[in-house]
Amino acid sequence: MSSAKIIMRKNKSKDGSYPMTVRIIKDRRTSYIYLGHNLKTTDWDPIKQLVKKSHPNSARLNNLFAKRVIEANDKLLDMESHRTDTSSTAIRRSIVSKKKGTFFKQAAIYLDDLKRSGKFNRYSADNPRIQRFKEFLENSDIPFAEITPTLLKRFRAFLKGTRTISERTVVNHLVVIRTVFNQAIASNVADPKYYPFGKGKIVIKFPESSKIGLVPEEVQAIERLDLSDNPLADHAKNIWLFSFYFAGMRISDVLRLRWSDFQNDRLHYSMGKNDKAGSLKVPEKAFKIIEQYRRKNPIHDLVFPDLENLPDLDNLYSVQQRINQKLRKINEGLQDVAKGIKINKKLTMHIARHTFGNISGERIPIQMLQKLYRHTSITTTIGYQANFIHKDADEALDAVVGF
Repeated sequence: MSSAKIIMRKNKSKDGSYPMTVRIIKDRRTSYIYLGHNLKTTDWDPIKQLVKKSHPNSARLNNLFAKRVIEANDKLLDMESHRTDTSSTAIRRSIVSKKKGTFFKQAAIYLDDLKRSGKFNRYSADNPRIQRFKEFLENSDIPFAEITPTLLKRFRAFLKGTRTISERTVVNHLVVIRTVFNQAIASNVADPKYYPFGKGKIVIKFPESSKIGLVPEEVQAIERLDLSDNPLADHAKNIWLFSFYFAGMRISDVLRLRWSDFQNDRLHYSMGKNDKAGSLKVPEKAFKIIEQYRRKNPIHDLVFPDLENLPDLDNLYSVQQRINQKLRKINEGLQDVAKGIKINKKLTMHIARHTFGNISGERIPIQMLQKLYRHTSITTTIGYQANFIHKDADEALDAVVGF
């Protein structure tokens, strides 16, 4: 036995009014949905369940209350037909969740969660992608049921037609929409039957990208390069080489290193991206670099000084924000390094990882590369390293044209 009706709760407010609710009774258990409106007893007819005409907004409130009762009964029938939890509490939770059942309301929750968890990089990348989706929708919110494969195809065309962007950038926009949609489903805000991604709908496939690293002679040229008259470029050179010496260690891990991480000629650290711990022997070349940064009482015990003026290294969001700022400066300095060794290849911090992959080639067993890269899955290592192994293809080509 179940029922839903409008009830005035006996929780008197300071102005003498009482909150209006939808009372849901299911299997003798009761839940209440507060409607956000208070009435005085003189304006409410509990028998007819109507707002009296003495109230200036009686017609509008009666319409609203009637809709809420119908909504509760419809939800009960829908949940019973799908054999889901039909307790009074579940019905209330499902109805209340609908208030947040639009894309941009859920997107705001998603972005706020990124901020709270200190994921500055994800926040700074995904926020403008969500704003571009809002621009496409002319700044209006949209129910999840209306985010169809057809709409997303139009959004893809919109991105391509209004901006000069790569296919990877387009895919990144779709990934954010998919992430928010999944969050909404998990929160019981969106119905899975409207999910627009998957086979026969929108299939997200990341395009392959070219990964080009330096060759040994170019790395040696960087090592020999004298930049003593250019402090920014010299620091960028040191950070890049240090990263390369440790299999392309990410900049966020390099700048967080502490002197206490170096014990018995080994570096002990956990990778920030996946929290995988490990230790590596410190190459003599790496020791020579960090010795340049020896100073008395370094703040936070940091090896490199880039984050020293931050008061709290436990504030992950502000730390990642500062790392991004420093990364831009370091990449600027690397342009001078590239000019100094006279190469026209792109030189950024990320190229240090590509360079290690390029030089290692087939020299190192894939299992050992997985350990050096700190990849969780060996499949990731195989896919990444495939970008730098060209021997079989080169030999095949020579077999045909090498006459």
